[in-house]
Amino acid sequence: MEKKFSLPQDGGLVMSGIPKDIIHRYEKIPTSIYETEYDGVKYIVDVIVKAINAHKATHPFALGLTTGRTPLGLYQELVASYKQGKVSFKNVQVFSIDEFYPIGAGEMQSRNYRIHEDFLNHIDIEPDNVHIINGNVPLEELPAYCAEYDRMARNIDLMVIGMGVQGQIGFNEPGSYVKSTTRMVQLTYESRKTQAGIFNGVENTPKLAITMGLNTVMSAKRIILMAWGEDKANVVKKVVEEDATRLIPASTLQNHPAIEAVVDDPAADNLTVRKAPWLVGPCDWTPRLVRKAVVWLCGVVQKPILKLTYKDYIEHSLGDLLDSVAMTYADVNIKVFNDLQHTITGWPGGKPNADDSTRPVPSSPYPKRVVVFSPHPDDDVISMGGTFIRLAEQGHDVHVAYETSGNVAVHDDVVVQHMDTARELGFGDRVDEVCQIIASKKKGEPEPRALLDIKGAIRRAEARAAVRSFGLNADTNAHFLNLPFYETGGIKKGQRTDKDIEIITKLLQEVKPHQVYLAGDLADPHGTHRVCTEAVLEALYRLKDAGEEWIKECVVWLYRGAWMEWDIDMVDMAVPLSPDELIKKRHAIYRHLSQKDIVPFPGDDSREFWQRAEERTQNTARLYDLLGMAEYQAIEVFVKMNL
Repeated sequence: MEKKFSLPQDGGLVMSGIPKDIIHRYEKIPTSIYETEYDGVKYIVDVIVKAINAHKATHPFALGLTTGRTPLGLYQELVASYKQGKVSFKNVQVFSIDEFYPIGAGEMQSRNYRIHEDFLNHIDIEPDNVHIINGNVPLEELPAYCAEYDRMARNIDLMVIGMGVQGQIGFNEPGSYVKSTTRMVQLTYESRKTQAGIFNGVENTPKLAITMGLNTVMSAKRIILMAWGEDKANVVKKVVEEDATRLIPASTLQNHPAIEAVVDDPAADNLTVRKAPWLVGPCDWTPRLVRKAVVWLCGVVQKPILKLTYKDYIEHSLGDLLDSVAMTYADVNIKVFNDLQHTITGWPGGKPNADDSTRPVPSSPYPKRVVVFSPHPDDDVISMGGTFIRLAEQGHDVHVAYETSGNVAVHDDVVVQHMDTARELGFGDRVDEVCQIIASKKKGEPEPRALLDIKGAIRRAEARAAVRSFGLNADTNAHFLNLPFYETGGIKKGQRTDKDIEIITKLLQEVKPHQVYLAGDLADPHGTHRVCTEAVLEALYRLKDAGEEWIKECVVWLYRGAWMEWDIDMVDMAVPLSPDELIKKRHAIYRHLSQKDIVPFPGDDSREFWQRAEERTQNTARLYDLLGMAEYQAIEVFVKMNL
């Protein structure tokens, strides 16, 4: 497992010399926050290895493990520790927490298959010590099977588990009884939608599952609850700091006598120690933390920046801020107001021949060479389409690099429609051939390469159309990298390798950009967006280490996706969009026809990408307006990352 990128922390709670009781004063589950998933995983692996090596009893050490995406990094590091001779699993029993039903152990979507593929097949564990829930037990034998599994899984020495975005533990759904034991459960439609990707549609996703109960989990001697990524931030806050409730099953673990939570920075984002550290204890009041506190205060008292009063600061635990910066509240207001005002620019590439002393982007050189990296063939226009259009119209040499083909996101019926169109235009009749390829698909297996090639071609044509819609030459300025890690033909992707980085490096050396735009999504540590961004950053770091001169002038700007936006306190550049520019952006998104008029992603939000993108950028504009800035139709925002 390689170290993941993270955003630098600027200011915050002063940890040295402060008792742990103060640091964790808002937490009902003691929580350790690590900069990256990698750092958190290394800590958990160290705990597991030490616990196994210290186990002297004749009976095996019992290790309970979660399934799904959360433990993938953990499995990699446990395997690495075994191969390095740090630990043996000869005297370890492993218990899994859940499984779909009915499903065979050999089916690629099963928890059984995945835990073997990702972990158990690579260590020296005895087969008799592997206890993975059987998803193929005959229905009439299920009650007895669950009872026996529950008996064996009692008093596990160490339980390492993750949780879903609704606080699910295993398949214990919201509302699960706190005294529940191992049993069959009916999956909610929301849970089935979440799993639909690996089953090629919710209609193919099992409706039932077998899971350890909450009471079974609570019987473990020690529990580590882990969470990675910003999509877990809301539930981490509820589980760690709010009252326990059956509606959030993981919160019931607050009552366990030996539990700790281990999270990365993005997952900790809503915890008080990060969201409002001044409520916890003394802080290091950097300019960025001052901005964060003032923006937070505006939200609490519902006032714009320049209307905040001394009383507002004092009554909301910000007196230390005023003392530390040695400024009056009015001076702090003006400073933060100007700071935010200076993030706003209509010239994302820099305004030529202008005073750039308070602008986020220097005026020279002009024009700039720019590379927009887009993980999928539509992320560029969805996430920063307005800024992309501005850069092109303002005369910069803008290139867009589509890192993956996005082929698995094209529905089969869209392929048939395109082939039918080609037949109607007289360009050849391959409809029956393609229909036969589609019919040959097997559940859980990668799609046929011939079908993926057609889907990839559809997405490339759509991306080229979007680029042409705002005046760029799609032949010279649109680059399709087709990074190898993505091309598995299925939902599960491969590992990033040097081959991926070499492809990116070649493009960077050709363009030698002054600006690089990257997806800054921190949600899924193993998701495509994050893997793509880390590959680009690794390429940039290698070029920097190699002494490439152009790197000295290169600035990295991070944009967000269709679901989340940067908090205002983090923003380094805000690009306002007029109503007409918002329409241009929408029309560019429309060019991606295969992604239109469908539910684009499993989850609660069924809106199309253009709708999500517009709501997100318009909400950002409203936030700036509420803080006392000028009123805009929409704003796209970016965070600057120094190499």
